Amino acid sequence: MTTEIRTRYAPSPTGYMHIGNLRTALYEYLIAKVNGGKFILRIEDTDQKRYVEGAIETIYRTLKLAGLKHDEGPDIGGDFGPYIQSERKSLYPKYATQLIEKGEAYYCFCTKERLADLKQELESDANVFRYDRHCLHLSKDEISHNLKSGVPYVIRQKMPYAGVTEFDDAVYGKIAIENKELEDQILLKSDGMPTYNFANVVDDHLMKITHVVRGSEYLTSVPKYNLLYKAFGWDIPIYVHLPLITKGPGQKLSKRAGDASFEDMIDMGYLPQAIMNYVALLGWSSGTTQEIFSLKQLEQSFDISGISKSPAIFDYDKLNWMNGEYIRNMSLDDFHEVALPHYKKVISNEDIDLRKVSKVLQARTEVLTHIPDKISFLDKLPDYEVGLYIHKKMKTNLENSLSGLESVVAVLERLPEWEEQQIHEALLNLAKQLGVKNGQILWPVRTALTGVPVSPGGAIEIADILGRDESIHRIKVGISLLKT
Repeated sequence: MTTEIRTRYAPSPTGYMHIGNLRTALYEYLIAKVNGGKFILRIEDTDQKRYVEGAIETIYRTLKLAGLKHDEGPDIGGDFGPYIQSERKSLYPKYATQLIEKGEAYYCFCTKERLADLKQELESDANVFRYDRHCLHLSKDEISHNLKSGVPYVIRQKMPYAGVTEFDDAVYGKIAIENKELEDQILLKSDGMPTYNFANVVDDHLMKITHVVRGSEYLTSVPKYNLLYKAFGWDIPIYVHLPLITKGPGQKLSKRAGDASFEDMIDMGYLPQAIMNYVALLGWSSGTTQEIFSLKQLEQSFDISGISKSPAIFDYDKLNWMNGEYIRNMSLDDFHEVALPHYKKVISNEDIDLRKVSKVLQARTEVLTHIPDKISFLDKLPDYEVGLYIHKKMKTNLENSLSGLESVVAVLERLPEWEEQQIHEALLNLAKQLGVKNGQILWPVRTALTGVPVSPGGAIEIADILGRDESIHRIKVGISLLKT
């Protein structure tokens, strides 16, 4: 019988979801889906001091926006709940006690003061802090007396002090860690809550997790987990460690450094689908030249063997390009819907046909939040210098721009209907009649209509959007400016 592939995304509710966490969730989701398995959401809130109000709702919202639908979780239930660790608190003492009975763990009654003194003593001698096993050899009577007396305690794992712990990682291969690097980690805290590492192992076992996916910075922690699995006699999951995401050499991308979260990036004007596509390629390759992947395509083609060991560099230029590709592949209606809030930030003129703006802008937009700067001239003609009319390539200067605009006004005022095709024919026929290149007419018109050096659309498209009265008014403003 084939084992069902089960992965879990297990965030702590400590704030927003940064890009590294999002990639972990995506890869866990894809590993499950490509194998017909289950993707589980588990909230790891054992560290109550770091809990941030509203963070769980942020997790749900982010997964929904990202399109990562979990099969089991706190909000939808499942056969292995509860899926919030604080609600599983009663489970962990039993397993910690089992380890004590096996001689793999022990009670530690050391006070905070003693541990602080020990740490200070070791650090003063330039030694790394490591618990000195003061409580390891307490007699049964001493332990019993302390427990009956209500002396606060933690439960520590008894680590091997010699030898090497080896394990296999699906990305990095065989890894060996010397046991002398391991400390007798705390499994159960004095408040009865499990530590992150202990709860992780117990919950992954009970929830039948087959693949554990996380960042490569946690590679050295694996022996702690594996020694627990072995102590219990449980199967060890497949480890998939992911390369770091950096901003450049030695610059790790992280929320502590203030780097953007998934929701921040949506607010910055990126489409969720484009972000997810880009994140999928941060450390993974399909082995082909294909770069645009829908989530459905990733569910069919993702393979662990494509994950790289090398750090992935987060490149906003590449993300901008990819976001632009997604924008261009949208229907005009869908683009208009996502662009509309950005139009309303700068356009108050109700005579502007915003759907025409979308038609012009869609092919010229990479990031949605760049839209207001591109189109603010549509609402109000900005002040500008006559130097904008001079264009070497178009062979325009102040004199031929003035004469060209005067001719344009006469032609446009006579147009029976104000439609893009009619404007196009009128201006190109005018250039032909005057015996000049099209650019010598169109550049001055575009400049008069926009008052900016670069615009998302040419003279004809912008005239069509502005309408007859506003277009002719702006061209006359340009004529006046050129005459002064």
